[in-house]
Amino acid sequence: MKTLLTSLTAAMAMIGATSAAQAEPKQTLMPDSEQGRAFMEQFGFSQAVIHNGTVYLSGVIAGPTPEGMTDEESYARTFTYLGTILERAGSSWNDVVDITTYHVDIDQSMPPLAAAKNRFVKAPFPAWTAIDVDRLYTPDGLVEIKITARLTSEGKEPAE
Repeated sequence: MKTLLTSLTAAMAMIGATSAAQAEPKQTLMPDSEQGRAFMEQFGFSQAVIHNGTVYLSGVIAGPTPEGMTDEESYARTFTYLGTILERAGSSWNDVVDITTYHVDIDQSMPPLAAAKNRFVKAPFPAWTAIDVDRLYTPDGLVEIKITARLTSEGKEPAE
């Protein structure tokens, strides 16, 4: 009986610790631009959410390649933008643990996207799921990139 009570007490302590961690308020990041902020507020989402040591970035859509630029360069520009969001959130490419990409033409977009990603993401590599989809929210969108990262090991606080 005493062992059972000890086990129950330990379990209750663990539940209390988990509840306290879940009670930590989440932080959100919104775009600096008025237009970007208005769009996100209209649909009710944030650029990124920071909670319990994890950074969750909303998907960013890469559109058609601008004239005079290769597909890889265009995707690299999107990864540069994602890097600025990670930095604002107190994270970095070294802290990325998961990438999910949605492709309207996976066979065409995967090689240049992977080449662009590899400019930013180095070993040990995060998990990566690539999904072929019918379409994205933006009519001319080609790929949407969603990232999950931990807060940087350097302990940098998120930028306000």
